[in-house]
Amino acid sequence: MEIHGISVIGAGLAVLGAGLGIGKIGGSALESIARQPQEKADIRTNMLIAAALIEGAALFVVVVAIMNA
Repeated sequence: MEIHGISVIGAGLAVLGAGLGIGKIGGSALESIARQPQEKADIRTNMLIAAALIEGAALFVVVVAIMNA
């Protein structure tokens, strides 16, 4: 199986975007917990759900990019 350059670029951009998105979510969650420590459990739950959705979308894009190579 030969992987074309454009597929590698697409997969790399998907991973980069997911990393930036999850980093933003983590930073915002830490700020929120610092402001409202009593809401830590709810903030953490929402953060994990959002991170999982981003990770799933990025994995889907990587698989599609490699399959279209």
